Amino acid sequence: MKRIAVLTSGGDAPGMNAAVRAVTRGGLARGWEVYAIRNGYQGLLDNVFEQMLARNVGGIIQSGGTVLGSARCPEFAKPAGRAKALSNLRARNIDALVVIGGNGSQSGSASLAAEGFPVVGVPSTIDNDLYGNDVSIGCDTAINITLEAIDRLRTTASSHQRAFAVETMGRNCGYIALMSGIAGGAEVIALPEHELKPADVAGRLRAAYQRGKTHALAVIAEGAKCGVKELMEYYGAHRKDIGFDLRVTRLGHVVRGGIPTAADRVLATRLGAAAVETLAQGRHGVLVGIVKGDTAVTPLAEIAGKMRPADASLLELARVMAI
Repeated sequence: MKRIAVLTSGGDAPGMNAAVRAVTRGGLARGWEVYAIRNGYQGLLDNVFEQMLARNVGGIIQSGGTVLGSARCPEFAKPAGRAKALSNLRARNIDALVVIGGNGSQSGSASLAAEGFPVVGVPSTIDNDLYGNDVSIGCDTAINITLEAIDRLRTTASSHQRAFAVETMGRNCGYIALMSGIAGGAEVIALPEHELKPADVAGRLRAAYQRGKTHALAVIAEGAKCGVKELMEYYGAHRKDIGFDLRVTRLGHVVRGGIPTAADRVLATRLGAAAVETLAQGRHGVLVGIVKGDTAVTPLAEIAGKMRPADASLLELARVMAI
């Protein structure tokens, strides 16, 4: 192993830069040349490579987003696109590629590995929905940003005896809503993994009002079947029955763009370094993740195209704690 490349792909996640830093400095410490690929798989097809030295990644561990950029690349999903990518890698004598990203990104990694190119994936997604991994880079920061918003809304909700429906990111996986809802003491949590009707949400808010609570909170993942639109339509028709005045706050992409927490910085550093170590051991075609507290590898072929759902069984814990 003499020369490796690294790219970030998919939605940005706080901690990606710390992972880029770890891969770069880990590779340089072994005497390898390290190249960054700009703008994900699109940059790979466009042949946008840049040699990285230790100072190129100085001062980025605390930065959110990705300094390497990310972009959609439909062309990469086609055989001709992947052939072009492989040609560019081989033309530059790249021995292996490290891909930092989520589900779609690691499906891309798996496709390159299936065609014989050495690839190691590093899980980075705020949704924390990758198989072969317990905790992904970015999810801790996203949960804490959501929780901060919930805590602030609780203050104003109590002052005015209102209920708030807080929509957070999570199109197919409700991990952020689940964890921030439990930590924030929400009365209701709505996830894509668990069907909940507007009448059920309204009923729980009404029950909180009848128990004498001064406020109530519903945390809703953006992909939940009972979304804020459906909830507000129901509220409009049953306003008097609920008791609380209901307001909606959509957090949107603010959840994605935070300064990474200490946990995400350490996790990204561990996983980036582990990716380099895995390549040094001659292993590739795998995702390097955290399983039961330790680094572990899972074949990319086993995780490609799969999504790990949030643990909906924790909803009962949230319900009991909201009494």
